[in-house]
Amino acid sequence: MSKNWKSINCKGRLIDFEIPKVMGIINVTPDSFYDGGTNFEVEKAVDSAAQMLLEGASFLDIGGYSSRPGADDISVEEEAGRVLPVIEAILKEFPEALISIDTFRSEVARQAIDAGAAIINDISGGHLDQNMLQTVAALQVPYIMMHMRGTPQTMKTLTDYDHLIRDIKSYFATQLHSAKALGINDVIIDPGFGFAKTVEQNYALLDQLELLRALDCPILAGVSRKSMIYRTLESSAAEALNGTTALNAWALDRGAAILRVHDVAPAVECVKLHQALIESRD
Repeated sequence: MSKNWKSINCKGRLIDFEIPKVMGIINVTPDSFYDGGTNFEVEKAVDSAAQMLLEGASFLDIGGYSSRPGADDISVEEEAGRVLPVIEAILKEFPEALISIDTFRSEVARQAIDAGAAIINDISGGHLDQNMLQTVAALQVPYIMMHMRGTPQTMKTLTDYDHLIRDIKSYFATQLHSAKALGINDVIIDPGFGFAKTVEQNYALLDQLELLRALDCPILAGVSRKSMIYRTLESSAAEALNGTTALNAWALDRGAAILRVHDVAPAVECVKLHQALIESRD
């Protein structure tokens, strides 16, 4: 499936999605659902970044606030204190790395961009901080806008939709209008697998992912090791790599431009094999 997405500008570098990209997840948290605690120390986070870049990650997504269902709330100061030293240390070691800051708080986003991050990744699409869109516009950086309802603490109770895909498209259309009115040029949309969606809704969304291409934005797919996989397979997040790869392939064939993953090397292989499939159709 051809993409024809326009490029995004990251620190003056044009990144296009003719070939999909891989974003490596580095959670600087003690309680994330899969890798909580793994990268909590700066040195370990830098080691993870080094491995992901070696394996072919185009972006590194650094987050200091666990967004798993029911996760504890933390202060802006604690979140910033987790991510800023990691961003600075990674960029000291790898100055060309393109870092995404995974936060819904405008102040954390601003400090992270000042520290050298290139992209803001907001799970709330601007809904949990009324200053977020204005901050993105002022900073003139690419913005990943995710679909979610409520907060990480309440989203599991907010899964009733009139029409799943239509409601998600309407959400994005409204937020994209606001973003463009403020002068935000580069927006990537993330349908938010696992966020205010049941397992069944996640699969329906993945199957119809290509319908979101009508919004004319690159699509990020983040299914890595999520409960939609391990609950279906009656396993665990630790055993969900094969399922992740299977669903990543499905996402690519339905138009995903970025795969956000814990395991970079398998995702890069998935992209390469999918490209071979695309080329065979030409």
